[in-house]
Amino acid sequence: MIIDFHTHTFPDAIAEKTIAYLTEKGGIKPYREGTLSSLIENMRQSGVDVSVALPVVTNPRQERTVNRVSRENNGKNNVYFAGGIHPDSENFNETLDTIKSSGLFGIKLHPDYQGVHFDDPRYLRIMRGAFERGLYVITHAGWDIAYPDHLHCSPDMVLNVLRELKGLADNRLILAHLGGYEMPDEVLQKLIGAPVYMDTAAVLRLYPEKCREIILRHGADKILFASDSPWDSQKDYIEILKSFRLGEEAEEKIFHLNAERILFQT
Repeated sequence: MIIDFHTHTFPDAIAEKTIAYLTEKGGIKPYREGTLSSLIENMRQSGVDVSVALPVVTNPRQERTVNRVSRENNGKNNVYFAGGIHPDSENFNETLDTIKSSGLFGIKLHPDYQGVHFDDPRYLRIMRGAFERGLYVITHAGWDIAYPDHLHCSPDMVLNVLRELKGLADNRLILAHLGGYEMPDEVLQKLIGAPVYMDTAAVLRLYPEKCREIILRHGADKILFASDSPWDSQKDYIEILKSFRLGEEAEEKIFHLNAERILFQT
């Protein structure tokens, strides 16, 4: 079984325009169209059994619609959704209650696209509320290619959050991009062994040897397979991870057992 814990989809009406904008801003070409139907087709072709879709709320007005769409589509066609929330949300507790009651596993934060440092008090209050409700938090970590001049989520900021929340975040915080996009050395220095999950999205083909080292040293119990589709290939990422020769037990944990524990609270 294979679960891709980090994918993105956009409504059919705006997918083409959104993908074009993000392609221009980030200077990368997508592998797929970015719609839910294209993700489902890609899963079939790539041998992915379950995908997790992560919405990004770029202004508070989007919260209600984003979370309604996530709720209505959650679990259908083996695609599970996170909830979305903005750091400037005036009713963040109400939004968190809605996400929890909707049966979503957690929330997605993106410090770059939301314009907030990861250890900002606005994020801290949201994460505290999420963890107290038993929700998981998954965040973009490290540099973002669309914002190369400003780092919004560094390993030091992650450590600040872990200290500020004093155990609440332990094993419920998920760092995308193996702890820090384009920051493998700092991740190895500062985050190995921290009580956080890391996903493999978007980094396996960039520096595979460093990725393998992070996985081995952090431990397979805290790694989640992820591709960042449509920005990278689900099929390629499966093959790259298998090429690391981590062993059958580690692969089982990374490909699905860890994700099942989060998604289904097993």
